[in-house]
Amino acid sequence: MAEDIKQAALDYHEYPVPGKLSVTITKPTATARDLSLAYSPGVAEPCREIAKDPENAYRYTGKGNLVAVISDGSAILGLGNLGPLASKPVMEGKGLLFKRFAGINSVDVEVESESPQAFIDTVARIANTYGGINLEDIKAPECFEIERQLIERCSIPVFHDDQHGTAIVTAAGLLNALELQGKNIADAKIVCLGAGAAATACMKLIIACGAQRENIFVLDRNGVIHSGRTDLNQFKAMFAIDTDKRNLDDAIDGADVFIGVSGPDLLSADQLAKMAANPIVFACSNPDPEINPELARATRDDLIMATGRSDYPNQVNNVLGFPFIFRGALDVRATKINEEMKVAAVHALKDLAKEDAPADVVAAYGGAPLSFGKEYILPKPMDSRLLNVVSAAVARAAVDSGVAMLPYPDFYPLENLDHFGA
Repeated sequence: MAEDIKQAALDYHEYPVPGKLSVTITKPTATARDLSLAYSPGVAEPCREIAKDPENAYRYTGKGNLVAVISDGSAILGLGNLGPLASKPVMEGKGLLFKRFAGINSVDVEVESESPQAFIDTVARIANTYGGINLEDIKAPECFEIERQLIERCSIPVFHDDQHGTAIVTAAGLLNALELQGKNIADAKIVCLGAGAAATACMKLIIACGAQRENIFVLDRNGVIHSGRTDLNQFKAMFAIDTDKRNLDDAIDGADVFIGVSGPDLLSADQLAKMAANPIVFACSNPDPEINPELARATRDDLIMATGRSDYPNQVNNVLGFPFIFRGALDVRATKINEEMKVAAVHALKDLAKEDAPADVVAAYGGAPLSFGKEYILPKPMDSRLLNVVSAAVARAAVDSGVAMLPYPDFYPLENLDHFGA
């Protein structure tokens, strides 16, 4: 990172006050009566009501619009295991995005834990405080078991965004790219370089969207995950297939799709050249993708390419998903975020990209038209339509799949955040 950007980032986080979030008051506090209602003796009344029925916490406290962003700091945003406290700027940043895009309040929780089970127990014990839990920056394979147990133990949505947020946005972009390239997901040969949290979730969701397991080649540091390997954990083993392909050079030959969630410069121009006609490349390693976009376009003029970066077209950005997924889940008081809700979010994003972007979004991104095509397969994060389109799809799927405690909201469609006091 350039020195001027480094200093600007530090200044942004330090001034005018340290951090990116603050707590605001939502009730009057100007008089003695106000204070007597806010605290003693008036506060006793909602306490009694909640004791009678825990559901009353949603009436008398902010629980229903509050998400905990929780990490152990073991896999911080491409920086690795820097520990819980070092993850706090990222967790605050996640809270900023929740508030800015979906009007959701959040608190960040950085957990010092001696083991995954200790982390699970800690989070499970405090979960009832919140309306939902967003797990963040937890390394694989521990993240899989952590999320699984917390979903089982908690009666509120638990969502590991590094897994499912990435998968939802990737799947939406991929479905659109396949359509533009004249390909069918059921027939597409897909190569995934990387076998961690994001890769695992991406492949599982892509299969839920119609991809065939036998057409998917997943690679870890030791090459293709195939049925003859004896070094696979249970999470990698689900992608083991019967094949004689052993490395990326083998797997990429004739592939329709390359998805990279691994590291920089791991896909060569020669390997890209071996892909099928009209290839699709999602090179999502940040900040440096698996292949430089300029090199990729110089190698293949028939490709569609996406990256994780904002300075190239087709950014795979989780902010397209998680704020609105939680918004929809919270608004129907879903007990979990299930596969039906994830797939609904995929199709909502996919379909929104087929509509021309509004004028304010076009202006925010330089003025060039943003219309469905090879360089516009996903909506832009600043598109205000995401709030309604994705939230509504998720809320409807929660109701239809039986995990909602409330009916579809009568205050939908969401045109803005006024309903939430944001």
